[in-house]
Amino acid sequence: MYNFQGAFQKVVKNFKNKDKNTILITVALIAIIITAGLIFASSNKGFSFPTIFGKSDQEVAKEVLSYINSNNLAGQGVTAKMVSATEASGLVKIKLSINGNEFDSYATKDGKLLFPQAIPMAGDKSGSSQSSSSSASQAPVSKTDSPILEAYVVARCPYGLQMQRAMAEAVKNIPTLAQYLKVRYLGSVSGNKLVSMHGDAEAAENLRQICIRDEQPAKYWDYVACQMKTGDTGGCEKSTGVDSGKLSGCVSDPKRGIADAQKDFALDTKYNVQGSPTLVLNSATIDETGYGGRSADGVKSMVCAGFKNKPSFCNTKLSTVAAAVSFSATYSSSNSGTGNSGAGGANCAPAQ
Repeated sequence: MYNFQGAFQKVVKNFKNKDKNTILITVALIAIIITAGLIFASSNKGFSFPTIFGKSDQEVAKEVLSYINSNNLAGQGVTAKMVSATEASGLVKIKLSINGNEFDSYATKDGKLLFPQAIPMAGDKSGSSQSSSSSASQAPVSKTDSPILEAYVVARCPYGLQMQRAMAEAVKNIPTLAQYLKVRYLGSVSGNKLVSMHGDAEAAENLRQICIRDEQPAKYWDYVACQMKTGDTGGCEKSTGVDSGKLSGCVSDPKRGIADAQKDFALDTKYNVQGSPTLVLNSATIDETGYGGRSADGVKSMVCAGFKNKPSFCNTKLSTVAAAVSFSATYSSSNSGTGNSGAGGANCAPAQ
């Protein structure tokens, strides 16, 4: 950190033999230069002082980018790119792009702390916008004979896709698990039109998946497992045997698709769901990292934690490798690793 006191003492020392007026004029000039610099910096958001004043926003952003690519996305086949870095509320706001989707993260000015989540404490309290992770408080998980694990996601969120991929893999290996799993969606409705975190394409896919889930449940996991590979909705409808006519009717009829979506959105509000993915087991919000993370075995473990008496399939060992983030042709893009590849709160960022 720059030593202003030392610099001032040097100025005084250099001019100790000068007259008083000369010293005062010199000090005044230094003050004017510093003040002018501060005014310029405040009016030019892209400007950063040299490193003697601390790291620049761009330098901090580059460190964040390196950290995310080396840790959160390591081995996943996707890379985060920096869109912009600006000052926001005393932090560095970094806009990142992952597979064409943009997300906001925040870091301290010294680059030591990263915040994937920022929850505004002023403004809209309706719950209609989504932040990067759930702020719902953890509650004790009750035990039942038929537990339900709900995953709240949006269809174009890399981490929502990761959670759905882990669930689809678990269902593929233990089909019985399907009856204990429910994927729900985040969003809102405006004028009989769905609004979602990352735009119209995501809102449309959310609605398609809701319609298949509620009107053609036997096709849901096959369709989702196909669609999450490349996003090919039409091809996946055909290859998995989805009744496209019935699906089209549901999507276009507000009393069907939109009405079902609103039920999900009401639950978003009930559980104060703030990000994709958020997990709810038997009406209690849970943290997947305590059960094995976003992996097939993690999904099974979460479901089994909700049983009064665990069924035999709870002894079946599934993959502990974290599911791939974003669209991926394979279950995992890495050959090793366990647990939550979204460690540190990697969820989808707020709606822009």
